[in-house]
Amino acid sequence: MAVNSMQTLDRKRLAELHARELQQFIDRHPRSAAMHQRAKSSMVAGVPMPWMARWAGRFPVYVREGGGARITDVDGCEYVDLCLGDTGAMGGHSPPAVVSAVQAQVARGIAMMLPTEDSTVVAEQLAQRFRMPYWQFTLSATDANRSILRVARQITGRRKVLVYSYCYHGTVDEAFAVRDASGATRAREGNVGPAVDPAETTRAIEFNDVAALEQALADRSIACVLAEPAMTNMGIVLPQPGYHQALRELTRRHGTLLVIDETHTFSAGPGGCTQAWNLEPDIVTIGKAIGSGVPSGAFGLSAEVVHRLGLQRDADYEDTGGVGGTLAGNALSAAAMRATLEQVLTPSTFEHTIALATELRRSIERLIQSRRLAWNVVQLGCRVEYSFLPQPPANGTLAHDGADRELETFLHLYLHNRGLLITPFHNMVLIAPTTTAQDVALHDRLLTAAVDELFPACAPVTPST
Repeated sequence: MAVNSMQTLDRKRLAELHARELQQFIDRHPRSAAMHQRAKSSMVAGVPMPWMARWAGRFPVYVREGGGARITDVDGCEYVDLCLGDTGAMGGHSPPAVVSAVQAQVARGIAMMLPTEDSTVVAEQLAQRFRMPYWQFTLSATDANRSILRVARQITGRRKVLVYSYCYHGTVDEAFAVRDASGATRAREGNVGPAVDPAETTRAIEFNDVAALEQALADRSIACVLAEPAMTNMGIVLPQPGYHQALRELTRRHGTLLVIDETHTFSAGPGGCTQAWNLEPDIVTIGKAIGSGVPSGAFGLSAEVVHRLGLQRDADYEDTGGVGGTLAGNALSAAAMRATLEQVLTPSTFEHTIALATELRRSIERLIQSRRLAWNVVQLGCRVEYSFLPQPPANGTLAHDGADRELETFLHLYLHNRGLLITPFHNMVLIAPTTTAQDVALHDRLLTAAVDELFPACAPVTPST
């Protein structure tokens, strides 16, 4: 029987190991420390955006360059990067095909407020992959989600949006809501300056709860369900068998649009979970990876949604209606997206990355079993997550409540000090086209070494000679 690692973890030992790793981190990064100190005089918290301060360590390391699945910082430390911009660089850092396309487009023009052939090719690619016939472009998935929420409210005449507790859809106001213990919708803890109480705009339920979904949709006040096909913000929360069929059936029955956000779940394959699981949404949103990190986003619409858009004679989609922006669909982003979809994140690429991710997942499973840890690991295509619970959580609240920030921070720092990066927000590991079997083996060795330092009683005994 597995021993619950949370019950047997020696917190004093964890603190001592963390202090050792923190000192090692500081000693290895004097130039990053100096640059961060300088940045504090001109940037809030010394970083371009506050989330950059979430990396393990006393300060963020500053990057000198990145290429493929490698990053080198200003102190000359090289890392195998299994974070990959939290999906933004899922195709690797600066893929040669994207670099060439972007360089050529910069010379021809960046933002002319006119379409290029690249945008048509990208729309055709996305239509083929995600089976949504009509596409529009934005600068991020956040922009795409904001736009489609307006569209959904416009064509349904309904005010509210349904989301899942502890979901993530960028900085969309309506998504920062959770279901509390009484079943009411409230603002998520830490929500900064909401324009209105999220209960006014949103109904939050738990993922995988069909009864709650049916109850939430029954009064026909919900314009759309905004959902990741598998939750990814608190670790990977997979749908239970039959959940997506119920979601589609119930939304259709109650006249609610179904929006699938594939921004992170694009990891499942060339057409994300929509293609891999044969989903039938009304709208698909996506961003980050489709432009290899060049600001890009898109939303795809079914023919029925486009027809209903055309019936909205009083809606101003072209100017001041709140959909789109001056740089949306710019020529540079379109060039990056075309190169990414045609030459980088191809079906054959996903075969390679998913196979490596499968080996990485299996190595973590072997570690969990051999060290008798009550942890779990989940895979979604080329994305793998491990968490400190005996079973994968069924919803975002369970995942959120099961997090162990002290343990997570130590593991991230331990890996970082030995040349390997994973996402700073949770234990996400992502495989790029240029990730190798040796990189996966490095993760296995380092995670095993960290576990054996934390739980020496579980480590295998080396026979004496």
